[in-house]
Amino acid sequence: MKRLILGTAGHIDHGKTTLVKALTGIETDRLKEEKQRGISIELGFAPFVLPDGQKAAIVDVPGHERFIRHMLAGAFGIDLVMLVIAADEGVMPQTREHMDIIELLGVKSGIIALTKKDMVDDEWLMLVEEEVREYLSATILADAAIIPVSAVSGEGIPELLQEIQKVAEGIKERPVYGKARLPVDRVFTKAGFGTVVTGTLWSGQIETGETLELLPSGKKVKIRTLQVHNDKVDKAYAGQRVAVNLQGVDIADIERGNWLSTPAYLTPTYRMDARLRILSSSSRVLKNWNRIRFHLGTDETMARVVLLDGDELHPGQEGYVQIVMEKPVVGHKGDPFVIRYYSPVSTIGGGTIIDANASKQKRFREETLNQLIVKEEGNLSEMILYELEANPQDVISVDELARRLGNDEDRIRQELGQMSIENKVVELKKDEYMSTFGLGQLADKIIMALQEYHLKYPLRQGPSREEIRSRFSKNVNSKTFNLILKELEADKKIEIQDQQIRMPGHEPSPGERELQVIQLIKSRMKENLFTPPSVESLREAAGIEEDDLMEILAYLTKEKVLVKINPDMYFLQNALEEGKNRLNQYFEQEKELSLATFRDMLNTTRKYALPLLEYYDKIRFTHRVGDARIKTK
Repeated sequence: MKRLILGTAGHIDHGKTTLVKALTGIETDRLKEEKQRGISIELGFAPFVLPDGQKAAIVDVPGHERFIRHMLAGAFGIDLVMLVIAADEGVMPQTREHMDIIELLGVKSGIIALTKKDMVDDEWLMLVEEEVREYLSATILADAAIIPVSAVSGEGIPELLQEIQKVAEGIKERPVYGKARLPVDRVFTKAGFGTVVTGTLWSGQIETGETLELLPSGKKVKIRTLQVHNDKVDKAYAGQRVAVNLQGVDIADIERGNWLSTPAYLTPTYRMDARLRILSSSSRVLKNWNRIRFHLGTDETMARVVLLDGDELHPGQEGYVQIVMEKPVVGHKGDPFVIRYYSPVSTIGGGTIIDANASKQKRFREETLNQLIVKEEGNLSEMILYELEANPQDVISVDELARRLGNDEDRIRQELGQMSIENKVVELKKDEYMSTFGLGQLADKIIMALQEYHLKYPLRQGPSREEIRSRFSKNVNSKTFNLILKELEADKKIEIQDQQIRMPGHEPSPGERELQVIQLIKSRMKENLFTPPSVESLREAAGIEEDDLMEILAYLTKEKVLVKINPDMYFLQNALEEGKNRLNQYFEQEKELSLATFRDMLNTTRKYALPLLEYYDKIRFTHRVGDARIKTK
């Protein structure tokens, strides 16, 4: 089976649908109105057999100017074009517009079918061929074969099929690796099956039972069955026309222009950066912030064009732009697009997406334009480095880089391996990278923040991970931060102990003023062993701020000089040991201890005795039985 899509193009009533029927035996006009009026309104689809026996697919597009939006939906994703021109009329307006669109979409191959041969004489046919050849001389079909045919008599049909076969052999099939993307061009229900969508699979592969994401809604849907060329299959591959029977979604939730993709791969956006080319044949000048119709995939939406390096684009000119959509749109770097005037409707030009999820850009900024040049024209290493250094505080995965750069993961991974050897990037964990510049920048910030922390809090071991992260940057997520800490610890630039970070060799060290306060605290505590002073009385005696006193109390607690009983009550460690000794002596003679007895034993008050007993209960030296305490065995 040849993974190939042939698309028709041409003016209304030039015989596209009749020719498709002659090639395939299938009538692609499905609608009652189409059959009554004798014109195609919607897209038509048909499988056909090449002379070598392989199956391919034809997308038949309408030729009327009112249905150009339908033509665009069908033309996206075709591999070669069959330009249909009637011998009795020659080149007509939609011949030209369709041809412009085909070139804007980047189609490189095709053939010309000169239809209705039976309606003209040989001399006229020769004149029309010359006219067609002259018109196509500056297009991608300049060297394409022109095959006169008659769909009525069948004359020329075998030769046309042979030429399609010849051109098809030179077309490289789309790679089947990578993530799946399928733009929906038709939605319908089928009795006994439910919701069915069709489209051309742009990339990757899909299979029965697989879960996909419907965009832009983000709804998860499951593939019930698949068909390719009307045959039921388990898998479908890039470059094939596919009918997908979905479960988990109603027909009202899907429309032409939606996408099916590998979950979490594509992100709907309101802004895309692009290179835009205005058709030389356009009769109007595109101005900044003009409202246009934006066609991408099978979708059409209203949008505005922001010209980034000028105020106008004239026919034949091109430049960098930002497309600002009026509804969320899904795209991918490298995707072709077409724009048409809002009113009166006509094709203006088209181009290629450079950044499918762009931030708002300011006009006339040299930095912005240079970034777009790198994104568009840079080699893979340059483009990867740009993405990594655009937000140096972020770790980017291989699959995210592949999505942003429109490249396959294996090639990205191979390039990153070489960049690692050149010390341009660092792999923090499997398939997740930062630039060496970004890592160094963040490492410097972490070390500087640690040094500042040690100066401000000399009595502390160090900050927690989250505390130091929030101090130097709120933009760094915890995942990135922890990976960087791991690298810094491995390089012996920091130490991590008990979930606290510190500079190598750092130990809490009180200064002269802190030592004076520590001496005062110890002295007051010794004078009142079991009736220690309150935090407030210590602060008044020391003549310092409460925050400074709490730092010292926390330090003495960590050094096991003090024990914190409650927020306003600290005891010397020695006092608690003395209390245990007295309790041991008491329990050698007695089995139970009352609160009053304990109070008198320590020559203290209930205010201190009760919290002390609760402390001894907490460390399981004693435990409560009724209103009394007994020693824990």
